[in-house]
Amino acid sequence: MDLEFGPAQKAFQDEVRSFIAQRLPVDIRERLKAGHPPRKQDVVTWQRILNDRGWAAPHWPARYGGAELGQAERLILMDELYRAPAPLPQVFNITMLGPVLMKFGTPEQCEYFLPKLANLDIWFCQGFSEPGSGSDLASLRTNARREGDQYVVNGQKIWTTTAHWADWVFALVRTDPDARKQEGISFLLIDLTSPGITIRPIVSIDGEHHLNEVFFDDVRVPAANLVGQENRGWDCAKFLLSNERTGIANVGLCRERLVHARELAERTREAGELLIESPRLQVELAALDAEIRALEITNWRYLLTPSLQQEQPAFASILKLKGVELQQEINALLARLAGPSGLERRPADDVAQGPLTPRYFYSRAASIYGGTSEVQKDILARSIVG
Repeated sequence: MDLEFGPAQKAFQDEVRSFIAQRLPVDIRERLKAGHPPRKQDVVTWQRILNDRGWAAPHWPARYGGAELGQAERLILMDELYRAPAPLPQVFNITMLGPVLMKFGTPEQCEYFLPKLANLDIWFCQGFSEPGSGSDLASLRTNARREGDQYVVNGQKIWTTTAHWADWVFALVRTDPDARKQEGISFLLIDLTSPGITIRPIVSIDGEHHLNEVFFDDVRVPAANLVGQENRGWDCAKFLLSNERTGIANVGLCRERLVHARELAERTREAGELLIESPRLQVELAALDAEIRALEITNWRYLLTPSLQQEQPAFASILKLKGVELQQEINALLARLAGPSGLERRPADDVAQGPLTPRYFYSRAASIYGGTSEVQKDILARSIVG
């Protein structure tokens, strides 16, 4: 597939690059480039800058504060944000919950929440996974019983990303314990300042606090916070997960990390020689560059061909698998190039070099979130067998 942009797309790419160059705070760019994860304030600051331009929610309708960008322009914007590098718009607000509210929410919910989601005035996290209910999400046991105009929620969620930063959680809860697994589930919006909620940190292998356990003990939630119909929350969940798995190839992220690996090799010496002078490393960098280019072409081909998405839905699993493999290979290369210094844990404002080896450790989780690699392989196998 030819990826040469037309005049309109090239002009848009230039506009995005110019905007990022002028508006992205230098300290945020340098922290991310060094390998540090973005801080909460980094995400909030940058998303509000994007929202002023209308790009925080690029695929949302204009009446909800979006830019109504086409698929090609959305891909260009995402790619340029990764390449900068800049924080991405908060995924739970923009990619997941926003479209769910537009499709299943009440006018009052849309009017109240959507502007706040776009401007990151409210930070949402996702309350889906539970102990024993990860890949088999429909087996969840957190329950909500109706009492007048409220639900009373009891149960536990786990692996809840950014719950310690969040103001609210959108959660799947069981409202009919006698229904079949996919039935009897509802989709609730829950204020995390409500009495009865406890958040406990889970520190992952990179030493960072990304994840949490969330406990609900007789938490009272207004019935007005139900999204969609009671006991039909699985419809919301399926729609949300279909949005979660778009843009899963992360081509721009792979490209930006490979550029950083090359720059690191160009300034790092071993036994008096610059690492970049190694013929073996040059071959490795060239091979990764070619694989990223192939993934980019495949990603564009899939996302810009609606008929292919309809006829070959399993094609997305190829993008997920290959994108994950490349992310992990490049993070492993960065850790190797950094050597012992890559193990150091430094403050987020120290941009000399981020924690590249811990970031490699955390990249292993990419094989799990968004659908495990084993599940993707099963999907591909079934599509081949027919």
